[in-house]
Order: sequence, then C-alpha cells, then structure tokens
Amino acid sequence: IKEKEGEKILSHLSGYTIAMAIEGKKTSSEKLAEKLKTLSSMGVGVINFVIGGSYGLSDKVKNKANELMSFSDNTFPHTLFRLMLSEQIYRAFAINSNSAYHK
Repeated sequence: IKEKEGEKILSHLSGYTIAMAIEGKKTSSEKLAEKLKTLSSMGVGVINFVIGGSYGLSDKVKNKANELMSFSDNTFPHTLFRLMLSEQIYRAFAINSNSAYHK
C-alpha cells in the first residue's frame, strides 16, 4: 500500500519537495518562515509538502524529497496533520509579513 501510494505521490511532484516524516528535522515556526522566505528569494515557485497516509511515506518519496521535516516525535492522523501543516504555513507567511497573527 505504501509503495503504491508513493508512486502516485511521485507522479505529482515538481519543484522543491519537503516530505513530512517523523525522522525529519524538527523546526520552529520561525525557521519554517525563514525557509519559505529563502526558497522564494531563490526563485522557487513550487513547494510541495508531502504527508503520507496511515502507513507513512515510501522510501522512494523520502529519497526524492529535497528535505525531510518533522513537527514532533508524536504520530498524528494524516487528516489532522493536514490542518496542522496548513496552520503552520499560514503562520510562516504571517511571520514573514510581520502580521500580528504570530505573537
């Protein structure tokens, strides 16, 4: 199942890919904001955040990714994690625009 899902994911990837994986590098909201700002200033127009299903990500997807990122050592349901990741991306843009959203 994980390998079939991985093949489907790989067929959709373009640009810079960040695979969300428990063994990835942990980052703060500020560091994520800095990363997105840096990628943008480098002219990267497409950034993929990849979240695996309930079995995780295939090794092929992890190897194709430009980097592995983690929010926690905990495991979350992927549907909940999509919301968490969306909020962190929003927060990163708020940080980069000096918005009051991020205190």
